[in-house]
Amino acid sequence: MKGVDDAFLGVGDKPGLDIWCIMGSNLIAIEKSLHGKFYTGNTYIILSTVELKSGVRQHNVHYWVGEEAKEEDCLTASDKAIELDVALGSNTVQYRETQGEESDKFLSYFKPCIIPIQGSLSSHMRISGDKSKDTTMFRCEGEHVARVTEVPFSRSSLDHKAVFVVDTESKIFLFSGCNSSMQTRAKALDVVKHLKENRHCGRCEIATIEDGKLVGDSDAGDFWNLFGGYAPIPRDVQDTVMTELMTTSSKKLFWINKRNLVPVETNLLEREMLNSDRNYILDCGTEVFLWMGMTTLVSERRTSVTALEDYVRCEGRQSNARSVILTEGHETVEFKMHFQHWPKNAVPKLYEAGREKVAAIFKHQGYDVTEIPEDKPRHFISCNGSLKVWLVDNGSVTLLCTEEQEQLYNGDCYIIRYSYIEDGKDYHLFFAWSGLNSINEDRVAAASLMSGMIDSVKGHAVVAQVFEGREPEMFFLVFKSLIIFKGGRSMAYKNFVSQRSDANGWYQKNGVALFRVQGLKHDCIRTIQVDLAASSLNSSHCYILQAGGSFFTWLGSLSSPSDHNLLDRMMDKLCPLKQSLLVREGSEPDRFWEALGGRSEYSKEKQVKDWPADPHLYTCHFEQGLFKAKEVFSFSQDDLVTEEILVLDCVEELHIWVGHQSGVLSKEQALDIGKMFLQAGIHQDGRRPIDTTMYIVTEGDEPRFFTSFFNWDYSKQTEAGNPERNFTKAGDTGEKPTQIIIVFAAEKVAGDIVVGADHSGAASGGEDVRLGLYREATQGEITGRAVTVAVDAFAVSEKPLLRLLVAGVVELDAVHGGAAALPALAARVGGGGCHRDPSPAVSFS
Repeated sequence: MKGVDDAFLGVGDKPGLDIWCIMGSNLIAIEKSLHGKFYTGNTYIILSTVELKSGVRQHNVHYWVGEEAKEEDCLTASDKAIELDVALGSNTVQYRETQGEESDKFLSYFKPCIIPIQGSLSSHMRISGDKSKDTTMFRCEGEHVARVTEVPFSRSSLDHKAVFVVDTESKIFLFSGCNSSMQTRAKALDVVKHLKENRHCGRCEIATIEDGKLVGDSDAGDFWNLFGGYAPIPRDVQDTVMTELMTTSSKKLFWINKRNLVPVETNLLEREMLNSDRNYILDCGTEVFLWMGMTTLVSERRTSVTALEDYVRCEGRQSNARSVILTEGHETVEFKMHFQHWPKNAVPKLYEAGREKVAAIFKHQGYDVTEIPEDKPRHFISCNGSLKVWLVDNGSVTLLCTEEQEQLYNGDCYIIRYSYIEDGKDYHLFFAWSGLNSINEDRVAAASLMSGMIDSVKGHAVVAQVFEGREPEMFFLVFKSLIIFKGGRSMAYKNFVSQRSDANGWYQKNGVALFRVQGLKHDCIRTIQVDLAASSLNSSHCYILQAGGSFFTWLGSLSSPSDHNLLDRMMDKLCPLKQSLLVREGSEPDRFWEALGGRSEYSKEKQVKDWPADPHLYTCHFEQGLFKAKEVFSFSQDDLVTEEILVLDCVEELHIWVGHQSGVLSKEQALDIGKMFLQAGIHQDGRRPIDTTMYIVTEGDEPRFFTSFFNWDYSKQTEAGNPERNFTKAGDTGEKPTQIIIVFAAEKVAGDIVVGADHSGAASGGEDVRLGLYREATQGEITGRAVTVAVDAFAVSEKPLLRLLVAGVVELDAVHGGAAALPALAARVGGGGCHRDPSPAVSFS
């Protein structure tokens, strides 16, 4: 291929990593046994190839720059990355990685860690300039990937925020700062194991040192003797530079004109601002993007990459701003989220197209192929369980009889419990199903009532919130056969309809109705009443038309023989004593159209199935009152950390995993986190509907349909949380938590946090409200514009961490001494009472 290095020919065909080291103007391929070993004096190009479930190969290109690398090698790497992009069809995303500031995506390729080696790799594959040290010291950060940096062997390198590894000839010391997280300590332990196996051949001792604990610990004495004796570690200083970059809201857009940057003056970014014949730089603070139009020349792209590096260098942000290079049509979600509106890409339906090609090949070879069998769905759930269905009506539930539980109405809400045995354990799958026309009063009641029902069952419970029209495959599997009628039976819905005089279309046994029939072969059938109009028809489906005492079964021209079989079975179930008239598309009698109100246009295009979506895992938290989600790359079971809340995004459905020590108090809170995730539009081309199916999975209750996304090891499940979490949390002395009184005002904090105060001193009078607390419920009072609450506090780095849930609606994390976060909550509690904000800005409810 012209203009492409021979080293890139034929790469990217198989999943995995390909790595090259820059040697002058040459590329030296690195064998797989040496992947993860990077020298500080070199620059590398890394190609990651992943095969998606659709069969499409996804390519990410990273060029890694060592802190001692030559400037000419850096320029060569950026040029070679462009060549590699051309060789792969200009559909890669390129990332510039700087030693010590690597992205989580890059680090996830080399678990448990990468530890750059001093020196450089010569053309003879030998180390030059390597200086062996008797003792080395590393700083470990990161919670889902280990970020390891070698630091000077000195007491001054220690701090309270990180975890440090000191590697000596005979012993490895693991020093945990008192402000370090449990996740970081667990990742640092993986680093220690890595050093033991790779540097000591498995023969050395390991000692763990707790920050601030000295009494009766010989390992601690040995550790401090390395530094000439114990001395206090100074308090941590906040990194204000990165904080300013993260909090800045200004974005700068430039188009590149022969290495010159021309500002694009605008207040809001729109997709239409980007022209295909130009290249642009978008500066977003912590990330700087280079967007290359699809019609630009390779020479223009190389010039633009140089302009990008010049821009970052002139801004003095080589170390704290990550550069991302992408081509039109292959934008990342992180890039698109900076624009007001980004149109969804039209993707080819390769999943079904591939099936049709296979059928054509078999037919050409002489085989009698009437239909390629459908892929059998992966159930991961026993289909021999027991089903119970409750109708939500007037704030209570009514159990439906066996005959009625397979008949739902789209104006109602239901609670469904499916109980089954899996691996000798009892599992209960709860669905809160909301019909398309159900009212909000019933929807809220369904979620609340379901929570009470969960507490009454023994075994492992999983909760799902499901809306009509967006049900997951598993929902229909538990029913096996389901009919959804128009109308409703709850009193709240009937009152709502009567006020609007809108009961048209309700199902009547001897009336006129149209049903669409679909299913997953013999596993389950679903029949849904649709609008009585010809426009509701679709050539890809089969329908039952009820016209008083007569029935028609309509076969769409694009429907399959298996669809026809399902239609016959459902006809026997819907009206077993009636004989239907079979009607094929294109040969309908006049009375068929008359029953539908006349002919009209309807969809005649084949509806093809999208390929299965690739799952993505995100960790969720709140930062300064704002919801934050961060992707966990190359995820595994070990990333399900007991102190966290994680969202497994499967596009059509979300699985919200709740760790035991995450601080989430109820299933409703977990559902609210899922809603915030959807509203944020993470991983998608814009926001997804709020009615996307959400499963709530609690640590220790993971069903097989969740564990199937991981290489699951059941021996790692423990009652207290993840294994290897054998660290003592700083400040956890086993003593009873201190009681604290907090007073919130509407506009500002009315009183400071008083440690050890007595609750009897709280203001009296006003309206009593129920206050759910982190450990136990207590009582608070609303007096005027303030709320007085008693809560438990934890000592974390000598600062009490407060978790407050007001009236079961608002939760806030606040640290004593940092009261600036409190007024945001206080502003939501005022006027003599608590109220619900439909879109909370502080935290989750």
